Amino acid sequence: MNLLILKQLAILSAFAGAVLGFITVIPYISAISFFTLILFLSAIIIAYLKQNDLIGIISIREGCIFGAVIGFISFIAFAVVYTPISMLVGWLVPSYTQGFMRFFLTGGLGTTIVMLMLIVFMAGISALFNGFSGLITAYVYELITGMKKGNNENTSIDFEIK
Repeated sequence: MNLLILKQLAILSAFAGAVLGFITVIPYISAISFFTLILFLSAIIIAYLKQNDLIGIISIREGCIFGAVIGFISFIAFAVVYTPISMLVGWLVPSYTQGFMRFFLTGGLGTTIVMLMLIVFMAGISALFNGFSGLITAYVYELITGMKKGNNENTSIDFEIK
């Protein structure tokens, strides 16, 4: 496993999760951005990396692992950004329906622990769905490069850091 690629994925997925956490506060865009985060953010990030030649040919197994890493880290970054903003807006605007998280901190330590467990559980679900999305993306790229592999055999830019 290439550690440089995992670091790039972690940085890109944390940035994308933070941006989606900020965008999800907007009421009419929230469902679209949340489902993008949960279901297919890894496909977008892997396609971006492939388009800019930052990763070479990846196997289906690597696509699944990369997708799971992207899903978990992006949801944690999403929760770190979205939770305080949602609580703040929920306290300032009582009619803000997404500000339900303001009730988690008013109950004490038990509700905070439940909220943290919920965030980790949802990050696991996001990792599962994004792992599958990364698997499908790697499979499609493998089909595409399998057809063009005879023309460009040495176009991979994979390297290892030891």
